[in-house]
Amino acid sequence: MAQDCREALLKKNYYENCPGCKVDQLKELRRGLPIRELVSIWIVVLCTALPISSLFPFLYFMVRDFNIAKREEDIGYYAGYIGSSFMFGRALTSVFWGIVADRYGRKPIIIIGTTTVVIFNTLFGLSTNFWMAITTRFLMGSLNGLLGPIKAYACEIFREEHQALGLSTVSTSWGIGLIIGPALGGFLAQPAEKYPNIFPKESLFGRFPYFLPCFCISVFALGVSIASFWLPETLHMHDEERFLSDDSFDAMETAPRGSEGIEKRPSNVRGKQSSGESLIRNWPLMSSIIVYCIFSLHDMAYTEIFSLWAVSPRKFGGLSFSTEDVGVVLAVSGFSLFVFQLSLYPYVERILGPITICRLSGVISIPLLSSYPFIAMLSGFSLTLLLNCASIMKNILSVSIVTGLFLLQNRAVDQHQRGAANGIAMTAMSLFKAVGPAGGGALFSWAQKRQNVSFLPGDHLVFFILNVVEAIGVLMTFKPFLAQPSE
Repeated sequence: MAQDCREALLKKNYYENCPGCKVDQLKELRRGLPIRELVSIWIVVLCTALPISSLFPFLYFMVRDFNIAKREEDIGYYAGYIGSSFMFGRALTSVFWGIVADRYGRKPIIIIGTTTVVIFNTLFGLSTNFWMAITTRFLMGSLNGLLGPIKAYACEIFREEHQALGLSTVSTSWGIGLIIGPALGGFLAQPAEKYPNIFPKESLFGRFPYFLPCFCISVFALGVSIASFWLPETLHMHDEERFLSDDSFDAMETAPRGSEGIEKRPSNVRGKQSSGESLIRNWPLMSSIIVYCIFSLHDMAYTEIFSLWAVSPRKFGGLSFSTEDVGVVLAVSGFSLFVFQLSLYPYVERILGPITICRLSGVISIPLLSSYPFIAMLSGFSLTLLLNCASIMKNILSVSIVTGLFLLQNRAVDQHQRGAANGIAMTAMSLFKAVGPAGGGALFSWAQKRQNVSFLPGDHLVFFILNVVEAIGVLMTFKPFLAQPSE
């Protein structure tokens, strides 16, 4: 009899009109791979990743056409402002959107974010001057706060054994978007010059030469916005105090060990107050965010440096690649990354755990990056083969680190704080990512002037500095700095 009472107490209680409880019920009943949810998360993240990077292939020409730069050398200066305005806007509002997601749900923030892409990405493509371009990019970053809540959503919509797969879907879709975006921008910008038989100069796309790639992304975002209305909400919306007042008396009378039954009740409800409520004092969360920022700085600097290194002349230690050659390397890396994250990463994470994956990936990245200047000495098929292998490995290792840190951040807080926690992570990461490209570009320019020095000449210096940042990140994954969330 006592055993029956104990089992009844341990059984979860669900509220009839709570969307989070409905999702939990579905997770309890369903087994197997949740394909529909994976696809939903994939397209939502892809929708917000595409406009971030799609402008880089044509941004130089766009700024030139604005006639704001007095000299050609100043074009990069103004292009940097437009490129960083999105990240700056996102850094200012990520915490706010996370708090709103914790109060009103993940789904409204997802819909607002995808709708923001539709509106402001379209307006950016129609920009006629520098200030319109920078304003639309800033507003798109400020009002698109879905990346933090979508990571919380990916943890909540899946059963525990599929959470690593859900978060790897977020990071993989993000990485693929940052690869597909520049391809769209490069192939579709200035269509009247590239495809005059299809787009006459008198047409809309002829008068606004950078509108076509933005228009295509906005049409995709519109479809995602409409589809998002059918996403299930995962936030628990019921009053825990009423739950406790109804059930606590009977539970305390029948529970074999005091209030054990109450402790096993669902606690992920809105309005929960507990010890350690302050996210800033939650060291497992904050330490994982700091480590995440270090690796984000490294990844953005690497992304900037890789493209510059690949297209720079051989005499400066580069590869003399064309933009199409770089696009092929990135496309191969993106496809391999997609296959790895969906097939192997969840199993590796289950065996090793997220922290071990971060450490191993960081350690392996150091000798890999050190080999890049020597790869540049090759030519022909051997260069193509080794460069693609190195690029595939580097991207897989980088995304494995990011996914592992996503898991640590989301496991360090309860559901009612998960949106705000991811908002803090997005704010900090956005600031570091805004520094990464500028710092990487400056470092690369400095290294180009050091071709004949005896210690770390040319690109050897660039990849050495990248390895120093990577090594710092690896050291920070050990105790006492990085703390694991309590079980």
